[in-house]
Amino acid sequence: MEAETRRFQPPAGSRLKVPHMGWNEARPTRLHPLFDCFQEKPRFYFVHSYYMATDRPETVLAETEYGQAFASAIVRDNMAGVQFHPEKSHRFGMTMLHAFATKRGSDAS
Repeated sequence: MEAETRRFQPPAGSRLKVPHMGWNEARPTRLHPLFDCFQEKPRFYFVHSYYMATDRPETVLAETEYGQAFASAIVRDNMAGVQFHPEKSHRFGMTMLHAFATKRGSDAS
């Protein structure tokens, strides 16, 4: 992936805490089997201080807001990556892991 890893920098006077810990929405940026399986807005559990910054918007699968919008899911060819913990994200995480495990999560279908 052509990207840069950056640390969250809370704006001056902000109550934004780093690391980003807790539940947050991942908004799909395009259609893809990893996100098409949800009936409602998916929320996932995050624990991280860094995010991926990329100039390749076609690789961004979902964005999340935490002081700024950042790529919380990426996909390229047959590779996918997420910034959150699907294994700790209850029904949303299990739904995504099922889509991934059944090979519905590939761009190269």
